[in-house]
Amino acid sequence: MLTQEEIKKKLGNYAADLVPANAIIGIGTGSTVFWLIQELAIRIQKGLSIKIVPTSIQTKNLAIEAGLKTVELNDVDSLPVTIDGADEIDGHFQLIKGGGGALLQEKMVAAASRKLIIIADESKYVSQLGNFPVPVEVIPTGWKQVYKNILSTGCNIVMIRQLKGLPFITDNGHYILDCYFGKIEDATSLNTSLHLIPGVVETGLFVNMAHTIIIGHADGRIEMKER
Repeated sequence: MLTQEEIKKKLGNYAADLVPANAIIGIGTGSTVFWLIQELAIRIQKGLSIKIVPTSIQTKNLAIEAGLKTVELNDVDSLPVTIDGADEIDGHFQLIKGGGGALLQEKMVAAASRKLIIIADESKYVSQLGNFPVPVEVIPTGWKQVYKNILSTGCNIVMIRQLKGLPFITDNGHYILDCYFGKIEDATSLNTSLHLIPGVVETGLFVNMAHTIIIGHADGRIEMKER
């Protein structure tokens, strides 16, 4: 049986086969995408020509270190494909993302893409969203008001994300509230309700955005699902 890290590496190698040559593609953020970047670096050394739009400073730095060329989202009209990870995926292709704190740019890059491919190990594939908290990116000024308003939507627990005892700051200078709703019956309605709260910048609910889900299993199987 493969370890979780071995599954992620295998997924990265598998996803690299789906990258079109001579294209600009979106690349997400996270531990599974790390292995995709490493594999793409090897293929670039063998002649693959691509550029990437990174979804975070972390991904940009990893890509540059590995020898990948990066461009900004503002410099492209659209992307043929973006490959990213997820924190939870259900059978309807709805996602929770943002555990790494890059949900805003991840969603912007995904929205600019004709196809969003999600790669994840089998632990992320669930029957119903909600075990993982929904990250909500908020304006720092007045975040406590947002906190109270999210609780009023029926959320069980809201916690401001911290790093070394201080609020975690996103690449765009915002805070993140991690919101524990329990089982999420209707991701679309919840996403809409959260967006109606003044001060909310973006949510980690990716509704009807993923086109392809690739799940890696401990027994070595790679399972591809298309919406």
